[in-house]
Amino acid sequence: MKNDYSRAIPSQWQAMSKIFVALGDEHRQRILLLFEPGERLNVGQVAEVSTLARSTVSHHLKILHESGVLASEKIGKEVWFWISRDSLEITFTNVLDYLKENS
Repeated sequence: MKNDYSRAIPSQWQAMSKIFVALGDEHRQRILLLFEPGERLNVGQVAEVSTLARSTVSHHLKILHESGVLASEKIGKEVWFWISRDSLEITFTNVLDYLKENS
């Protein structure tokens, strides 16, 4: 066992923790699973198929966006969201690399 518990969390892991916190909620997982490959959705589309109020969906989309799970673009009055594949790939690659190094 390493004895330096107070050691700083690596910077790439700090971003990862936000992603894991965002994905730790079942509603946000369900929202993520709505996206087809390459698809962009707005809050109204997600709210249509959700059991949640539009404002709650908006809140969950904001958390997913701020964590890096989703990317977004505002076009006119609508904000369109899509899965940030690069961000997720980096996160899961970091975890897999750690596991390979420590097995």
